[in-house]
Amino acid sequence: MNFIYISPYFPQNFQEFAVKLHQNGATVLGIGSEAYDILPASLKEALTEYYRVDNLEDTLAVKKAVAFFFHKYGPIDRIESQEEYWLELDAQLREQFNIVGMKPKELKKIKHKSEMKKYFKKAKCPVAKGRLVRTKVSLKQAAKALGYPVVLKPDVGVGAGNTYRIDNDNDLEKFEAQWDHTTPYFMEEFIEGGQLCTFDGLLDQEGNIVWYGSLTYEEPTLDWVNGDRDGVYWIEKEVDPKLKGIGENVVKAFGIKERFFHIEFFRMPDNSYLGIEYNNRAVGGFGHDAYDYAHSIDLYDMYAKVVLGKEIPANPNNSRYCVVTFRQAGKNYQHSVADIKERYANDVKAVKDLPKVYHDLLGSQLFAILCDNENERQAITDYIRA
Repeated sequence: MNFIYISPYFPQNFQEFAVKLHQNGATVLGIGSEAYDILPASLKEALTEYYRVDNLEDTLAVKKAVAFFFHKYGPIDRIESQEEYWLELDAQLREQFNIVGMKPKELKKIKHKSEMKKYFKKAKCPVAKGRLVRTKVSLKQAAKALGYPVVLKPDVGVGAGNTYRIDNDNDLEKFEAQWDHTTPYFMEEFIEGGQLCTFDGLLDQEGNIVWYGSLTYEEPTLDWVNGDRDGVYWIEKEVDPKLKGIGENVVKAFGIKERFFHIEFFRMPDNSYLGIEYNNRAVGGFGHDAYDYAHSIDLYDMYAKVVLGKEIPANPNNSRYCVVTFRQAGKNYQHSVADIKERYANDVKAVKDLPKVYHDLLGSQLFAILCDNENERQAITDYIRA
């Protein structure tokens, strides 16, 4: 199998996708903008060849790179970046070179928040009321129809960037004043009392779920961005059967194959679930690795086996919580990194300084620590934040 990996260097933890594809027998061909010399030895070993372009935004240059690989290695079986930012590029390349996978016309349902609603409803999953906003008039009409507070987010966007909570007319006027009036926004009613959680998983070549899990955020990421509180999420030991059933219905409605999925929900105080967003990718940031630690699995290897049509080993039944806590640059903390490592010893799975691109959204430093119950989970969070 000839597998082209777009942007194999970044994010750095996703380099492991190339490594596992190579170990499972794929010919992995990389296209990226970083110089070959800065690639780590493990990635160089995994890549049969690396084609550098000045900028991955230059679609023509990337197409030339694909054509080069096609001419040299024969038909390309897969093209993938594992990154939401490059979903459209991946799809364009697949269409031009007739490669298996999602094409541009299929992206609307997983790129536009307004379109996602239709598929959640098809799955009979409750959703927050919302309206697409394109003009000043429709902005005011939507606010009047939904009532304050509301949340505004780009109809096509990644993460919590450019997302706003609007509590009154004054907030709406401030948003309208800085809005470019060309970027469509999606306005939703603000959900009080909901806890952000996910149903995540991996689909095989037939669209069957071969692995699933769930993570929970202490606070929505919008609160991280707009406040100074350190962010926290954790990998659940087990998935609520109710969430699993709803999540499976949503996956079926979207009809995706051979990909990871990352579906966001609000868990309400009555333990009902409200669908928010379907992300056609693996969990971003460090969440992918946190799942591996919590469940003693290897999702990178599992993905490679799915793509290559190999049997996937059964998951071990020894799950724990994995608490991921962030710290922010410039804040003073009572406990040093050495203190944390000494206190939690072998349960500390990772301490990482994050790239600057993540600082505003997440923080500058990350800790991933295993534990067995909710009390331990809270104690870890409190100790790192103190």
